[in-house]
Amino acid sequence: MSVADFLAIPFYELNLTKLFKEKVMDSFAESYLRGETPNPCVVCNEYIKFAQLFRFADENGYDHIATGHYARSYFDTLAQKYYLKKAVDSQKDQSYFLYTLTQEQLSRIIFPLGDLTKEEVKNLAEINGLPLKTKKESQDICFINNKNYYQFLEESYGITGEEGAFLDKYGTPLGKHKGHMRYTTGQRKGLGMSFPQPMFVAGKDAANNTVTLVEESELYKKRITVKNYSFTDSGIIDDSIRANIKIRYRQTEQPGIVGKFDEKTLLVTFDCPQRAPASGQSAVFYDGENVIGGGIIV
Repeated sequence: MSVADFLAIPFYELNLTKLFKEKVMDSFAESYLRGETPNPCVVCNEYIKFAQLFRFADENGYDHIATGHYARSYFDTLAQKYYLKKAVDSQKDQSYFLYTLTQEQLSRIIFPLGDLTKEEVKNLAEINGLPLKTKKESQDICFINNKNYYQFLEESYGITGEEGAFLDKYGTPLGKHKGHMRYTTGQRKGLGMSFPQPMFVAGKDAANNTVTLVEESELYKKRITVKNYSFTDSGIIDDSIRANIKIRYRQTEQPGIVGKFDEKTLLVTFDCPQRAPASGQSAVFYDGENVIGGGIIV
């Protein structure tokens, strides 16, 4: 608001509290109840930030929207389509969270920060006298604040985990856990038990409230399936394609093949097995610096 006032441009506020709770917070809680590890930022971008900004733009006669995401887009005259591209600042790049954007949306989006580093943005703001509030950067989910996920679920939704069984890969009980929602795929610390060798969470069965533990070598998967997928140039895939794939935000992309598993699911086969892919997280497909698409890991 203070920046808009400084620039002498109109400032509008949209109250999306109810929609944000339904689409982002409630789905986050439901995903944890299903035994998944959700990614609410992807959901927020799709249903809140872009869907509602475009709705407001259309209702008020605006041609484009600009956002503060660190990403780039461009139109390829030869291919006659728009591409979503990584930001110049690799440490701040947010293209991973934007794979649901469509051709129509990309044709109307401006990413002013995509060609700049975070430091360059700060310097430009200071040079131009913009009123800034300096605050410590946070990687936390915005509605979690300083709580852990389990504390948020308990306080906001009254979800309290029940004691259940830790199992080995054969289904043999190893001990008791404090509720499957307290654990995430790949976790080692905080299990509340000691073993002769390090053990890691490999998966969760929410229906039976069990958590499977394995040795680290067995966390690696060559193949994963992906649902609710989309591609930036269309909603379908006809043939298998080679791509570089990210299965978590802070991971370097890994080469592999993306193809159809069935009508609603993709099969991703990595060249090399990947550590601890987690159901509920996003798998995002890249061709060089361009985002091809992505979906939710099953």
